[in-house]
Amino acid sequence: MTESESMVYRVVPKCACSTIGQILYYSDHGAFFDGDIHDATHGLHKWAREDSQDLIEANIRAHASFAFTCVRNPYTRILSSFFDKICGIQRNGRRYRGNLVPMLTQKYGIEVGGDDGKEDFDQIQSFRRFLLFARDSIRWRKPMEPDIHWSAMSGHISTFIVNGGRYDRIFWTEKFDEGMQAVLDAVELPHAVDLAAIPRFNESEGHGPKRVHPVEDYFDDLSMHLVYEIYKRDFQLFKYDFDNPANKLPTGEIDLDEVHAKLGD
Repeated sequence: MTESESMVYRVVPKCACSTIGQILYYSDHGAFFDGDIHDATHGLHKWAREDSQDLIEANIRAHASFAFTCVRNPYTRILSSFFDKICGIQRNGRRYRGNLVPMLTQKYGIEVGGDDGKEDFDQIQSFRRFLLFARDSIRWRKPMEPDIHWSAMSGHISTFIVNGGRYDRIFWTEKFDEGMQAVLDAVELPHAVDLAAIPRFNESEGHGPKRVHPVEDYFDDLSMHLVYEIYKRDFQLFKYDFDNPANKLPTGEIDLDEVHAKLGD
């Protein structure tokens, strides 16, 4: 939430959250946060800050500010998670979650391009094995609890609703400028934001190896089945095309009433 309480944003990992966080910060302060916005301990109210929680909760329950979130095609989101979090070296110079990658190598036969992620490896084979792990962690919570970067978007988004919130807008990463502009047009800001001049703060860019195949090549029939098992509600509620992994664009409009009804249980 901005300190001015102009906007409330429910973060969904791997859905332009770095850029959105910087836009919120800029709208209050007229400058971007110097560094990764996820590391900011001032200038934005965050649920992770104890001194922010009461303010955020009161705002959300009263629906005092414009509330929004952003979603992404489940196929490209899980691929991005694999290349960033599994294959990539994180900004602290280490592998994500310490022993996660060695465990995946041992239990699932996943390759990640060597110690620095720069060696050639069979990306398609390793990604499909990673999908098995993601399904296992989400469905059975084994060999570990599901990670926020590949757990379903609908799960993230539902916690806001269940705890008394209501979204004014949910937009797509694939139509970012259009969706973010609609949010900015709906609120009064201390500092105007020119979206055309905003850089894209992709904090995961360069962490891991480049994807060398088209999106659809990573998903055979079994992979698509696993993706649907994990992300069925994401495809349905946010109107993405399950049948064609090559089509990253939504196929219809998001029905906010449907989202609140189905995720508010």
